[in-house]
Amino acid sequence: MFSTILAGTIALGSGLLVHAQAMPPWSQGANNPALEKGYSFQVEDVDNIPDLHGNPADAKLVLFLGGNQFFVLPRLISGFEALHPELRGHIFYETLPPGILRKQMAQNNTLTLGNFTLRMQPDVMEAGGRVLQAMAQQQQVETPVAYATNNLAIMVRAGNPKQIHSLQDLGRAEVKLSMPNPAWEGVARQIESSLRKAGGDALDRSVYQTKVQSGATYLTQIHHRETPMRILAGKSDAGITWASEVQFQEKIGNPITGVEIPASQNTTAIYAAAVVRAAPHAEAARAWIAYLQSKQAQAAYRAYGFGPYVPPSIQGH
Repeated sequence: MFSTILAGTIALGSGLLVHAQAMPPWSQGANNPALEKGYSFQVEDVDNIPDLHGNPADAKLVLFLGGNQFFVLPRLISGFEALHPELRGHIFYETLPPGILRKQMAQNNTLTLGNFTLRMQPDVMEAGGRVLQAMAQQQQVETPVAYATNNLAIMVRAGNPKQIHSLQDLGRAEVKLSMPNPAWEGVARQIESSLRKAGGDALDRSVYQTKVQSGATYLTQIHHRETPMRILAGKSDAGITWASEVQFQEKIGNPITGVEIPASQNTTAIYAAAVVRAAPHAEAARAWIAYLQSKQAQAAYRAYGFGPYVPPSIQGH
């Protein structure tokens, strides 16, 4: 779709007008923890590399995180650096789906983006609890530590022009969807569980098979940030994301809103972190994981719609 950027507004071929804020990385530089940034070169939606953060050349702590936490990191990094000033400006992190991060780790910790190749050995891996438990069993990480939770929501354009009010509505043939790709996004498994709770196998097949084949469901190539971009551009009408992502888009002023999924149909994710085996900066990695459980870090997660993790032994009381 042809687009022209003028005075901070993007004119899309569909006739829609959206502010340039619709294009990532959304953070206006806040997600870059490097101190010396040098010459700043960025072209909206062409050259912006929104999932690599900081300066890898002199990193003293390297974090691999599930992509949907990117908007919390500026607040977390600044708070952590205040406690550990020796690490200020020396933290590098990637925010990609755990499936992609694991592929990177399996390929000698090497990732290629177009003409750019990066090799970074992670100190910390953050992902869904199930992913990290599997990695621990394979001796890839140390014992995982849970620190937050999240629920699903349906993301739609402000005003809900397609009148989407339930998961069942996502099965309508005319509703164009943007959905996490099961090939590397673990959340797709949880989404399919919710779809089956709402409409049985038929709804799951409709969203993830029939509509994929017809082109009505787009499977993300990177991760969830594609969904608000596609909704803002008029390419998709809705998509299932974490509730925190809807709240973030609302917080930064994009015309996005959410449709709540009832608890009986929803799925809760548990976020966990673990020190990677043979981490080059193991001491800093353990300090970071301890910080994730602190009141300060927990407040940051609450501010962006994440829930607390309550151990099962406590839930029962």
